[in-house]
Amino acid sequence: MINRRRFLSSATLGLGAAAFGLPFPQRAGAACINVCREAADPAFRIKNGKLKQTVMGWCFKPMDALELARHCKDIGLKGMEGIDRKYYPDVVKMGLGISLVGSHSFGRGPCNPEFQAEVVEKLTEAIEVAADIGSKKVITFTGMKYEGMDRDAAVKGCLDTWKKVMPLAEEKGITLVLEHLNSRDDTHPMKGHPGYFGDDVDFCVDLVKQMGSPHFKLLFDIYHVSIMNGDIIRRIRQHHEYIGHYHTAGNPGRCELDEHQEILYPPIIEAIVETGYDDYIAQEFIPTWDDPILALRHAAMVCDV
Repeated sequence: MINRRRFLSSATLGLGAAAFGLPFPQRAGAACINVCREAADPAFRIKNGKLKQTVMGWCFKPMDALELARHCKDIGLKGMEGIDRKYYPDVVKMGLGISLVGSHSFGRGPCNPEFQAEVVEKLTEAIEVAADIGSKKVITFTGMKYEGMDRDAAVKGCLDTWKKVMPLAEEKGITLVLEHLNSRDDTHPMKGHPGYFGDDVDFCVDLVKQMGSPHFKLLFDIYHVSIMNGDIIRRIRQHHEYIGHYHTAGNPGRCELDEHQEILYPPIIEAIVETGYDDYIAQEFIPTWDDPILALRHAAMVCDV
């Protein structure tokens, strides 16, 4: 007699593989090779390069930014972000791009009138820095909810503030990317952001649509979308024309892209490529492995579809 549990398990996996358009052994083998920690290759270098992989420098502190840049070159990454601006010239000389320039903080955003002038100042400065260094993107945020906040007024405050800097961004050829963040994880100041106004990705897409400029887009952080909204691949396909940048990390824990978290990255990366996107995607996980550079190589391998 056929073991019922074994039959159902095999049938379920087989149907899942068929849905991806590949025979089960091929799809299961590819996924396992990519995501299992044991498959991490200390000599791996990016081969396919359908996306321009980059790294978020803050995740690898206290490693020196230029030391991390050398590892990026060796792995075949194309850029860096989330590093001190003083390192920009040296990183560019090494042949890496600055994939995203920082601006104001996520906690002091334009949904709060108290910070709107500061946001305009910080974004203006960041746009100029990006143009000078040859970067094409600057990050922005909605900011945090505050006591007595009126939602409609907060939306208007965001839009009016961003519109003040859009003429300069368009003139310089710079795209502002609005990052959606999760408000659920309260275990770490960079794993989640309780109280963040733009914590619904569909709402953030609506803000992008209301801005109505090809130089204002969404930063689709796969980790944050997984926590707050889910249905990642469908949302990528639905919103791809409004997406200007991507971030990765494992969920839960903002960890490596391995088998100890719930996001299966290879089909997500394939879906991104299928939309025609071929620009930067930043590895923004916080390493937990003993060897953080091996973890970065592994993430690069997972995303090199």
